[in-house]
Amino acid sequence: MSIRPVLEARAAIPTMEGAGVHLHRAFGFHDPSELDPFLLFDDFRNDDPAHYAKGFPWHPHRGIETITYVLAGEVDHGDSLGNTGALGAGDVQWMTAGSGILHQEMPRGDARGRMHGFQLWANLPAAQKMCAPRYQDIKAADIPEVIDDDGTSVRVVTGSFWGARGPVDGIAADPQYLDISVPPGRRKVLRVDTYRRSFAYIFAGSGRFADASAPTGVLLEKEVAGREVRLRDLSGDRTLVRFGSGDEITVQAGPEGIRFLLVSGAPLEEPVAWHGPIVMNTRDELRQAMRDLRDGTFIRN
Repeated sequence: MSIRPVLEARAAIPTMEGAGVHLHRAFGFHDPSELDPFLLFDDFRNDDPAHYAKGFPWHPHRGIETITYVLAGEVDHGDSLGNTGALGAGDVQWMTAGSGILHQEMPRGDARGRMHGFQLWANLPAAQKMCAPRYQDIKAADIPEVIDDDGTSVRVVTGSFWGARGPVDGIAADPQYLDISVPPGRRKVLRVDTYRRSFAYIFAGSGRFADASAPTGVLLEKEVAGREVRLRDLSGDRTLVRFGSGDEITVQAGPEGIRFLLVSGAPLEEPVAWHGPIVMNTRDELRQAMRDLRDGTFIRN
């Protein structure tokens, strides 16, 4: 067994998307190889409807999959193929855009005005870029939750973990997407496939992830001016933790516990040509997608 080293821990950055939705971006539109096959991760959390009500009006996607996980409130969605629906608290939608789709997502808060959810973009390999679009809408009740003896709970959205298998299937990156809660003060070792890229995103509580060189729980060390200095312990909320290679991660929960997503997937290691919500392999393919949008031939299926 080998502990995955913590390569980096960084705070999600406030930004705006859609028609003025205030959100925090953990990564995206930077280096697509950093967390290959994952391209972007947004945390859209707000208690003020004015900061999210205008939502994400009609926009195109091609060449990727978008994964929406709602924790509070609802997200109404519709697309150019005539699909409509709503995601409620605990629900997941895994949309394979494939050859192209136009859709919209409109958040609605709960009775107290709260809206909270995540969206992750996963790349598609070249051989599946132009596949037929499809949806997997998963209700909260259909996502298995496993609870360990110490009270640690894991919702398994996709992949296998602790004997449970998530309901989302047929995904190119063969990902594992877990929602993990560790009780206060508990230390937990979690298995991750050695050959997958992996990250954690903390969204409640606090804790520390053990580095390979610091198994007692130090987040990260680096050399500055010829001497090692210890960086701050992980504070928690809205923090991305990016791991190196290994087959397990270790987390020490803080006094209020910790809740985080743990996501991993097999890297595609293919060239990326990226413009907004369209991700292809070459600039020529990207230019063709732009022509298709202009000519009204973007929707192929």
